[in-house]
Amino acid sequence: MTNNPTGKAIGGTARSKSLTPQRRSEIAKKAVDTRIELSKLPRATHGSADHPLKIGDIEIPCYVLSDGTRVLSQRGLQFGVGMSTGGGSSGEQRLASFAASIASKAIDNSDLSVRGSELADRLQNPVRFRMPGQGRPIYGYEATVLADLCDLILLARAEGILQRQQEHIARQAEALIRGFARVGIIALVDEATGYQKDRAKDALAKILEAYVAKELQPWVKTFPVDYYEQICKLRGIAFPPEGANYPSYFGTLTNNIVYDRLAPGLRKELKKQASKDNGRGRLHQRLNTEIGHPKLREHLASVITIMKLSRNYDEFAEKLDVIHPKFDENLKLDV
Repeated sequence: MTNNPTGKAIGGTARSKSLTPQRRSEIAKKAVDTRIELSKLPRATHGSADHPLKIGDIEIPCYVLSDGTRVLSQRGLQFGVGMSTGGGSSGEQRLASFAASIASKAIDNSDLSVRGSELADRLQNPVRFRMPGQGRPIYGYEATVLADLCDLILLARAEGILQRQQEHIARQAEALIRGFARVGIIALVDEATGYQKDRAKDALAKILEAYVAKELQPWVKTFPVDYYEQICKLRGIAFPPEGANYPSYFGTLTNNIVYDRLAPGLRKELKKQASKDNGRGRLHQRLNTEIGHPKLREHLASVITIMKLSRNYDEFAEKLDVIHPKFDENLKLDV
């Protein structure tokens, strides 16, 4: 059986055959050069179009690149300030032309004119980056451009430079500026108090609460965020992990660190109970409130302290075996 080309492939095959060897070589070289150029661009390590930056009712796709640059998508930036969207060079020119027009009209305000010109220069040079699995570069701008653009728009309105049909852009910029103030102060408070670490924990708890029965929910937050933070530190994993998803082997580590050392035969008994109701809930949700749960909290507090005193996971495991040996193993002694 032969695989003969059909449809558009027929035209492509015919075109390929009509090309000279030199032209085919040029096309192949151009394709290689394009791939090399793309490979040199910074890549997006965090972010997706499905999880945009939300400020009020405004949504703008955002990303963090491999070099740490925070960027907003070009289309998203245009939409965010109320402009019609357009990608590639047309989108870049529309934004740049808008800033340049403000600069040229600010005859009596040299500061506004300079700011408009500088912003126009920045908008003419968008950041090019790549997304995993995509063969074309993505265009965006450093996130701070949005705030600078909003400032420029509002200053232009105050000077009476904006046209009547551009008033909606000023209203959009005003809404964004108010959103920046609210989000910014919350972020600063979270960072100052250390609460940003607990936000990931709360997000996980909400997901868990959606899947566990009501009678099991009081136990969802039994394991403190410190426990997961310290494991990540000892295993060389960023905390919180991307997408707040911990590696699956953390369950195996927890069996060893906690349940095999809490009481003789405990893990086996808890798994036996879980099998009776098709495995609903977590193991710690089957501990009783009189002894099991208090002992678990006491054990976790001790384990976290050992983690904090350890420089790596191997050192932690050695200390753990001495302080909390497994009940089915002999205690290791120095000889």
